Amino acid sequence: MSYFIKADQFFYPYETKKGGFLEILDGKFGEWTAALPKEADVVDYTGKWIAPGLVDTHIHGFGGADSQDARVDGIMNTMSEGLLSAGVTSFFPTPLTDSHEGLLKCCEVIGTHYNEATGAKIRGIFFEGPFFTEEHKGAQNPKYMRDAQIWEVEDWQNAAHGLLKKVGLAPERAGSEDFIRKATAAGVTIALGHSNATYKEAVAGVEAGATMWIHTYNGMSGLTHQEPGMVGAILNTPNTYAELICDGHHVRTEAAEIIIKMKGADHVVLITDSMRAAGLPDGPYMLGEYQVEVRDGAAWLPTGRPAASILTLNKAVKNVVDWGIATPAQAIMMGALTPAKSANIDEVCGQIKPGHDADFIVLDTKMNLEATYLDGVRRYHI
Repeated sequence: MSYFIKADQFFYPYETKKGGFLEILDGKFGEWTAALPKEADVVDYTGKWIAPGLVDTHIHGFGGADSQDARVDGIMNTMSEGLLSAGVTSFFPTPLTDSHEGLLKCCEVIGTHYNEATGAKIRGIFFEGPFFTEEHKGAQNPKYMRDAQIWEVEDWQNAAHGLLKKVGLAPERAGSEDFIRKATAAGVTIALGHSNATYKEAVAGVEAGATMWIHTYNGMSGLTHQEPGMVGAILNTPNTYAELICDGHHVRTEAAEIIIKMKGADHVVLITDSMRAAGLPDGPYMLGEYQVEVRDGAAWLPTGRPAASILTLNKAVKNVVDWGIATPAQAIMMGALTPAKSANIDEVCGQIKPGHDADFIVLDTKMNLEATYLDGVRRYHI
């Protein structure tokens, strides 16, 4: 089945095509053309913009379901279906720090059933922990935090059938550099965070092969004139990718602007870090083993600090435009192509490209989501 999408703008990886028509052929992207072929079927989105489906590579839960629960229906149905309402068409279920056995169960469930996802597609798994430091534990249980061991990743990867794509790490922990070298050689992306590392320790992690930073500014040593810390290392390693939570609570607008200016849209990864309460009303919820209170647009620990988030990725993309710190094209890049590139999945998602699955979103001129398409089929609309 073939049809054409008509719209005012199409956001390609490094250019924005004005007007014209995009062919959708048997669920895949075809070519863009300025002139419509004769007798073609057209879906008319005049006045609207077409962008690639968003890619959330750091998300714990949505709509009451959580990756940590390791429930097939929760991840493959509740989460994946619900994420279509956020413009997300590809995602990484993200369990928190846990015991080896707890994380092994997550791997077994997701690795065995990921192709059963009925909505947004599961492109990998991200383990946010357990190789973190207690000083920056966030809303994670420090009793499970430990030095990284490659045998654990090998065990998890075997259970996940190769789907474990990304693992978090505090680079100051013993044996981290050797672990990073072995894990990256095995095709796992290493992200640094939940860490009290010095600048020197953080850069050593990058030199060993780490390429990402977990939710920049949050859960890490800050920058001072005497000790640049993790934040200084992020700013001074231009070819690394920086995650960023743009919900207006985790990071001030000015701080987000600094990271975007310094790293560029091609190295900033918008994430949600959202928990099971995303998409649900305010109230008490569980995040891993901790109770949090959802109110005023965020999830809060009893200490008054934010914990995870209830952000949706379409809102993050809109926020950076509304705040005046990114253009629409830059915002879409940070929500789609850059996340995909950071996790080495850009050859299957994150961009409008001939032959790729026709996973895309429809936006109005104020960056509001109007529809989400999966394999060329409209699956969500306002």
